Amino acid sequence: MKISFLCFDISDNSFARAALLADAISSEHEVELIGPAKQNKIWEPLKDCSHPVRLFPWKRYPSFLNVIPKIVNAANGNLIFACKLRPTSFGISLLAKRKTPVLLDIDDWELGFFNQANFWGKVGRSLNFSNPNGMPYTWLMEYLTGFADGITVSNRFLQNRFGGTLAPHCRDVSKLNPEKFDDLENKKKLGLEGKKTLMFLGTPRAHKGIEDLFSLLDKIQTPNVQLAVIGTPNFPFGKTETPNALEERVTFLPKIPFSELGVYLSAADAIIIPQRHSMATVGQMPAKIYDAMAMAKPIVSTNVSDIPETLGDCGYLVEPGNVEQLAQAVDVIFSNPEKSREMGQKARARCKEFYDIKNLKNTLLSLIEKATAKK
Repeated sequence: MKISFLCFDISDNSFARAALLADAISSEHEVELIGPAKQNKIWEPLKDCSHPVRLFPWKRYPSFLNVIPKIVNAANGNLIFACKLRPTSFGISLLAKRKTPVLLDIDDWELGFFNQANFWGKVGRSLNFSNPNGMPYTWLMEYLTGFADGITVSNRFLQNRFGGTLAPHCRDVSKLNPEKFDDLENKKKLGLEGKKTLMFLGTPRAHKGIEDLFSLLDKIQTPNVQLAVIGTPNFPFGKTETPNALEERVTFLPKIPFSELGVYLSAADAIIIPQRHSMATVGQMPAKIYDAMAMAKPIVSTNVSDIPETLGDCGYLVEPGNVEQLAQAVDVIFSNPEKSREMGQKARARCKEFYDIKNLKNTLLSLIEKATAKK
């Protein structure tokens, strides 16, 4: 059976979730990833995606009207899997539905990103009719979820709001296996040799706690801690140079291919994910937690979304936005290396049991079977 994964934007980081779902079932079904690409290219870290990808460059309305039928015709699988509750994925999938079953994957609360704006920001966004993924059209999508033949969600908040089956951001623990990587050699390769490396991976955005990340450096008591920020080549606050106080304590590295993720993670002594509590994060589950768990790394994160449930007793949790607590947790990790190593091993064991890609495969195959049986 052929499955067409209809992506919201192939040049956006959301492509990672679509590729993950495709990976999970590719041994059982033919898969293809389809969708608009605002930047006319595949998202950089997955530019070497092993699955067939068809992208369609696009501009705002009215030009986007010419792109819609092209995507509809391209989505010719026996089943369509719409990735994200957005007009350019789920909306188009409904147009392509006909007799083809449609599954919907929701990994973020899209309206949450709009709702965190101030009053005038919300007014402007509510009148943004030229953007195919503007707030008015995205708002409409929430009222059309009943037309899907099945729903998967990445966290409990989304499950409570939309129903559906929980499908976390699972990982292939056979590939992300710390035994396959040389920690010391990779530290040397990244210029982190001899440093106690605290690593942040991901797009540096406010709701991900990027400002807290830099604020805690002055509060950490442990000497020789180096912050490695993966995903941005420079300081993320619009400054041309890193402030002198931080310059020697922060290593900035650009976006990396997913194929090299294990190399970079192996160079870390601890992973920090300082997610803040906001409208954007209550319905979001950071995927990097699963990467860190698979690689048996000690993890410092915050009490937001499903993070506590995911980590269990295998990580260090603090209140969101509390820089003092973040710094204290980092100090605990570096002052208790043996305990931290054990925590990392427990995290990997938990990932193997609950968040291995085989679990995701079984969930998706069951939903696909039910959806196709309906039709």
